[in-house]
Amino acid sequence: MKQIMQGGEPFFFHGGEVGCLLTHGFTATPQEMRGLGEYLASQGYTVLGVRLFGHGTSVEDMSRARWRDWLASVEDGFHLLNGLCAKVIMAGLSTGGAISLLLGTRFAVSGVVALSTLFELPPDPRLKLLRPFLRPLSLVLGSIPKGPRNWVDSQAAQERVAYAAHPLRAILELEALLNEMQRNLPYLTVPVLLMHSKNDQFIPPDHMQAIYEQLGSADKSMAWVENSNHIITCDAEREVVFAAVADFVRRVAG
Repeated sequence: MKQIMQGGEPFFFHGGEVGCLLTHGFTATPQEMRGLGEYLASQGYTVLGVRLFGHGTSVEDMSRARWRDWLASVEDGFHLLNGLCAKVIMAGLSTGGAISLLLGTRFAVSGVVALSTLFELPPDPRLKLLRPFLRPLSLVLGSIPKGPRNWVDSQAAQERVAYAAHPLRAILELEALLNEMQRNLPYLTVPVLLMHSKNDQFIPPDHMQAIYEQLGSADKSMAWVENSNHIITCDAEREVVFAAVADFVRRVAG
């Protein structure tokens, strides 16, 4: 019996000596990184899109996930790519960006790309209200439905493969992951590209500035898109994002 959601499978494209390790976001699947992966593969790079533990199956699976499980999923991917390629660049969206920034301090990567990445938990009013009670509440109320998202490309919104709810227990794990990322940002010294949409109504654009200021890298840059929502790898300006990521990979890895 198939467990992974249709369209949410991991992917691999064999290419050259430079590998790109792509990581999706919280409650999402590799689907939101596949378009970027296909573009990078068309440029001659080897590409692996991993599926984070507890994602792409059921919300109940994610409720039992711990943040170190998510790191282990990406670490698996790094070792696979590192065995095939001379250089590896990590790129992630949202929570995937936070994981990429954190693991960039632990492994010999040539660069890190963080897209729509959060510095701390999003300023959702429901989250502020529930935060003190999340742990006991998660025992009786497994998840809360997601709010509406401001997609520009309606077709891309229909193609999205992700959970329709946020598992409460996993929000606590996300908070722990972000705390670990924040502590390690000053130790990240490889080249870093940050990208965010000025129209992101889920993670405010000032999160990118907060990450930028904490980074230890001397080679760091910020880039913006304006006509997209939080999922900039899928929304209206995705081609702009793809080209910017490919330019960064070309510059830092050759």
